[in-house]
Order: sequence, then structure tokens, then C-alpha cells
Amino acid sequence: MDTLGRLGEEYFRLHFAGDPFQASVFGVPGYEAEVPDPSRAAAARQHGELARLAAELATVDRDALDREGQVSHAILSRLLRDEQQSLRGGVAEVAVTASIAGPLAQVVSTVPAGTGSSEAYAARLEKLGGFFDRHVERYRQAAADGRFPTELGVRQAIAQVDAYLATPVERDPLLRPDGQDSRVAEVIASGVRPALRRFRMALAEHLLPDGRPGERVGLCHVPGGTDAYLGLVRAYTTTELGPEEIHQIGLDLVAGLRAEFAERGGRTLGTSDVDEVLVRLREDPGLRFGSAKEIVDTVTGALRRAEDAVPDWFSSYDIAPCVVREMDPAEAENSVLGYYVAPAADGSRPGAHVVNTYRPDLRPRFEYEVLAFHESVPGHHLQIAVAQSRDDLPRFRRFAFFDAHGEGWGLYTERLSDEMGLFTSDLSRLGMVSFDAWRACRLVVDTGMHHLGWSRERAIAYMRGNTALSETNIANEVDRYIAMPGQALAYMIGRLRIQQLRDRARAARGPAFDIRAFHHEVLAHGPLPLDTLEELIAAGY
Repeated sequence: MDTLGRLGEEYFRLHFAGDPFQASVFGVPGYEAEVPDPSRAAAARQHGELARLAAELATVDRDALDREGQVSHAILSRLLRDEQQSLRGGVAEVAVTASIAGPLAQVVSTVPAGTGSSEAYAARLEKLGGFFDRHVERYRQAAADGRFPTELGVRQAIAQVDAYLATPVERDPLLRPDGQDSRVAEVIASGVRPALRRFRMALAEHLLPDGRPGERVGLCHVPGGTDAYLGLVRAYTTTELGPEEIHQIGLDLVAGLRAEFAERGGRTLGTSDVDEVLVRLREDPGLRFGSAKEIVDTVTGALRRAEDAVPDWFSSYDIAPCVVREMDPAEAENSVLGYYVAPAADGSRPGAHVVNTYRPDLRPRFEYEVLAFHESVPGHHLQIAVAQSRDDLPRFRRFAFFDAHGEGWGLYTERLSDEMGLFTSDLSRLGMVSFDAWRACRLVVDTGMHHLGWSRERAIAYMRGNTALSETNIANEVDRYIAMPGQALAYMIGRLRIQQLRDRARAARGPAFDIRAFHHEVLAHGPLPLDTLEELIAAGY
């Protein structure tokens, strides 16, 4: 193995040793009994190892490598740089939250999905007590430095723990459905739940009194937060765009989408008044689901239509199947509309679109087709399963994830799905426009809160005025942006770049342009920074 290959493999092992839960999500073996160490000491050790790898990688002459070697070098360099920046910023220590960024949500959504033995599973559960205790220690260290979480985030995390503990042990979400020995139930009762009670007590007694109010939710109100946010913006977008520039891009996009709301609203709802269109979409009870089953059926039907249409738009790939799964109730109340869980690398578990069916009477029908296309096919499932199928790529590339490429692809496929003829109605297409507006608003409110000092309520009001998302979803989304600064920028910035590259390729190739070949180039190299993707497209395919 050459130096680049060795460094890539060292990074791969180091990365998943630092995040064993992510290893479970991707089905990477060897970490089934482990949990992350969220302590400051562990972060310092990880940073040191990443810096060592980066220094050695800098001695490798990229120009002397072949094409794939140059791509690997660029990807590894970016991963090492971004992860060091993230560790230095330490944002996780002030992100107390009930969202998918929070420790309990991470545990509930990833731990039961592990593919290890019962012994490994029980061993992992035994370590969860220390996992939650070390989170508390980290939160208290941050508070001692004047770095406080938001008051609302702490309250929501407390409510999430309360809901979990109110569930009878025999229905605990950490009990796997395939049957367990008595040791697992005992570990949950005697280890995990007491640790969560300690976790809750620490949140209520030590963090809640000093929590940042809704007027100061952004990182710009945390010592060191402004620099940390600039690093996160660069890492999540894989560009050199600054917060002010991204903020203006968002404002311009929202203005254009309001015009599209007017045009489509006139055809579908009989009104071109944008505010009226948004109110109708948000509040009309006739546009809501009647049951969780209706939601699941809608999402499943969209997935199957997309699978049937794939051959006309994509190359042929031998990839894992995708299924639809309902979100666990303990997670759903304060969570997002849905998310994707990658298939296990060993083929033991399919990919899954996990869909939130909490309070179906509040969930608009027009949102769930576009959601399905984004999360499953032709979105994240096709993208990630194709990357995993590339056995010839280094492991660190197959299992990496660049949000701007990954989420940009997911958002790109929402409009692509309309080109593919997958939407069943003009109303569902209005959902597509609403989702576009949602992601455009993210550019405005994420930078608004974390760089310009916007309040939580100002962010909510802006989204209320420019999207058809429900009040519940708007609040959940804004709270997610507070807890995960910069991540929400990746969707629209990535989508715009992919569409721009497609337009350039079509103009350059004219009648010879092949959409299947273009999509193959975007997907076949695995996850990519946007600048590396641009180099590949410019070089021809």
C-alpha cells in the first residue's frame, strides 16, 4: 500500500473510532461494542492524530498521482482540515438539544440499527452511562468558560429524556425487535436509565438557569463562536463563500420563489396572492393526512415510482434496496420530517427512509412526495448506495459524507423528479416549491442567527412568511439550525453548484450531452467536495 492509501486507511479507522455510532449507521464492522467519547480530552487527542495525518499527507506530491489518486488526495485533505476545524470550534459542547444533533436522539436513531452480536450490543449499552456522563462533564466545562447552551434547547432535551423514561422498560426503544437476552433489558434498567436521570438532573440544575434566551441563540453570542461559525460555513459548503454572501443568495432566491408560488398557486388553488397561497397550504385541514398509514403509503408509492423511472435517467447500478420505516415515537415529536439511514456495508440491512408520522393531522399531504424523492430515490439512497458499491474506491471515500455534495444532490433531485414525471399532482409540485423556499430560507436564517445575531422568533417569522411549512415544522427546523450551525447551508449551495455544472456541461456538449453520463460523474466517485466535483466535470467525462 502506498503512502496515500495508508493515510486514507488510517484516517478511516481514526474517524470511526471517534464516532462508532456512525460506523453502525454505515454498517462498518469492528465498532459494534463502542460508543463515542464526547470529552474535551478525547477531542484533543483526535485533533492531534488528524494533524499528524495532515502533515504527512502534505508531503505527498498530488501532481505525481493518477486521476483517482488526485481525487483521493483532495478528499482526504479536505476531510482532515474540516474535522480539525470542527474539533477546535467545539460547537457540540454548547449544542444541548432534542434534535438529531443531541446525544439521546443519536443513541435512539443509531444504536438499535447496529448489526453486531447480542454480546456486542449489550457491551455497547453498558458504556452508554459513561457516554451521557461525559456529555454532562463537557457541558459543565463549557459553562465554566462562559459558553452556555440555549435555554429552549435545554428545556427540549429535558422533555425528550422525560418522554424516554416514561416509556416502560419492556417497550424501550433500545430493545431490538429481533429478540434479546435478559442481560440487555437489565443493562437498560440498571445502567442506561439511571444515567439518563443523572443527565436530566444536570441539565435542569446546572445548565437551564444560565441558558441563552431566544434573543441570543446564535453562535455569535458564544465566546469563540464567530470564528467557529466561519469554519463551519466553509466545511459544510466546501466553498469559500462567506456568511454575508450566502445571506444575500438566500434573499435573492426567496424573491424568485415567491413569484413561482404566485404562478403555481393561481393554477392549483385559484389565487396568485402569495401570502394567501402559503396560508392555504399551511392551514387547510383538507390538505392534511388522516393517518400514519397514509403517510407511509404515500412515501412508499413515491419510492416505487422513482425506482421504475431510474433507467431513463441513470446508469445501471447493482445496489442495496431501500425501505420505508416509521420514526420511533420517542424521537418523532421534536424531530424533522424524515431522514435516510444508509444500508449496511455487508448487505445485512437495506437503506431506509425513516419518516416522521407523529400527529398526521398536522402533516401536509403535499410535502411527502418531494420528501421521499430527496431521502430515497433518486436522492440519498441512490447516491449513498452507489458510493458503497464502488469496492475499488478507498474505504474513506466510500463512507465519507460531504454535506454540500450529499444534501445538494438530495435537493437537486427534488426538481429532477419533476423532470422525471414523478409527482402525482400540481399540489405536490407546490410542495416542491415550498421545499425549495424552505432551503432558500435556510441560507437567510442560519446566517441571520449565527452571524448577524437574529433572534429565534425573527428566524421563525421569516420562514413563516416565505414557506408553507407548518408551525411545528418551522419551529423544529429553526431549533435544528440553532443546534447544528452551518449544516443547513449545504443543501441549497450544493444544489446550485450541481445545477450550474449541469448547465455548463450541456452548453459545452450540445446534442451530445447525456444526462445519464452526467449523473454518473456526480455520483460514481463517491462523496466529493464541490471544488473537486467541479474539476472532474470540467475535465470531461
